[in-house]
Amino acid sequence: MSSTEIPSLRLQQQQISSNRYPTPAEVVAALGAMQAQDYTGALWSVGLRLSGSTESVIEKAFAERTIVRTWPMRGTLHFVAAPDVRWMLQLLTPRIIAGSASRVRNLELDATIFARCEKLFIRALEGGRQLTREAMLELLEANKISTASQRGYHILWRLAQEGVIVFAARSDKSHTFALLEEWVAPVKKFERDEALTELARRYFTSHGPALLSDFVGWSGLKVGDARVGIEGASAQLLREKIAGKDFWWAADAVGPDATASAYLLPGFDEYLLGYKDRSAVLEAKYAPRIVPGANGVFLPTVVINGWVVGTWKRALKKKTAVITTHYFKPLKKSEREAVEQAAERYGQFIGLPVAVD
Repeated sequence: MSSTEIPSLRLQQQQISSNRYPTPAEVVAALGAMQAQDYTGALWSVGLRLSGSTESVIEKAFAERTIVRTWPMRGTLHFVAAPDVRWMLQLLTPRIIAGSASRVRNLELDATIFARCEKLFIRALEGGRQLTREAMLELLEANKISTASQRGYHILWRLAQEGVIVFAARSDKSHTFALLEEWVAPVKKFERDEALTELARRYFTSHGPALLSDFVGWSGLKVGDARVGIEGASAQLLREKIAGKDFWWAADAVGPDATASAYLLPGFDEYLLGYKDRSAVLEAKYAPRIVPGANGVFLPTVVINGWVVGTWKRALKKKTAVITTHYFKPLKKSEREAVEQAAERYGQFIGLPVAVD
C-alpha cells in the first residue's frame, strides 16, 4: 500500500463511504467511541455513517438506551454503545482522574465533597428519575456545595467518570442525567488485557490505517498498554510500513474505493479527531484553518476523495438551511457538484432543503 491509498481506505473503514451497519448503536460500537462535545454535530457524525438516517433516528437511540454520552476517554465527551460504557470507564478513566489532582485542589474539592455529591445524586435520581444539568447544579447549591468557578462541571465530570451518573435522553432539548446503574443494563466485564485488546481491535478496524501514536492519542492509554492491546488484537489486523511508518488496519479490509466522493463532516468528527498524525488527509499548511486561533474548536470540514479541502457552516432559516463553504483552493465543476450532493444528504438528515452558498 502507498500513502496515497490511506484516505480512501479510512473513508471506507470509518463507514463514511461505505455504510455497513443498520443501526446507530452498531455504528458507534464499530468505531469504539465517537467524539461528542458538540452534540448536534455528533448526531450528524453518526448519521452520515448510517444510510437514510435522520436526526430523530439517532436521538431515538438515546431514548432507547442503546447509545449513551459520557466522558470515557481523555476527559472528553463521547458517544459509546451502551454495552461498552462500563468497561471503557473502568479501563480509561482512572488515569484521567489521577491526572486531574491539581485541578481538584485548585477547585477546593476533595474525596469528602465528591462522596456527598454522589449521595445527593443517587437520592435525587434513583427510581428512574432524570434531572437536567441545571437541576443537578441547583441540587448541589441547595445543599451548600458551591458550583462556582467550574466546580459544578467538574463534579458532574468526575462522578460520570466514576460510573455514578451518565447522560440520559434529552428533554425539550435539555440534556439530562440518570444513574448509570439504572440507565444501562450490566453486561459481562472484561479483564484488563481483554479490554485493551478489544479497544485496540475496535480502533484499528474502524480507523485504520493508523499508527500506534494515533491509538495512544485517541485512547489516552500509556504506550505500553497500547502495545499490549495491539498484540492481543494482532490476529485481526494487518501491519505494513508505509513511508517509513508502521500502520495497522483491519485484516479483512477490502481495497480502497477509487470512486470520486465528497462529504460534509461535522466539527470534531473522528475522521480528523481520531488521529494524532492527520497529514495523510490534511495538508499541514491548512491545519490552522481547521482550528482557527488554535482554540481547540474544530470547524466542520469539506472532504473530497478523502482529503480535507475546506470548511463549511450552516445557517438555519424557517424553511431551509444555507450551507456556506470556504475552500483552500478552487474546486473543479465536478467537485462542486459532488459537494452539492453531499449537502442534499445533510438536508435530508436535518429535514430541511439545503442551499449551498
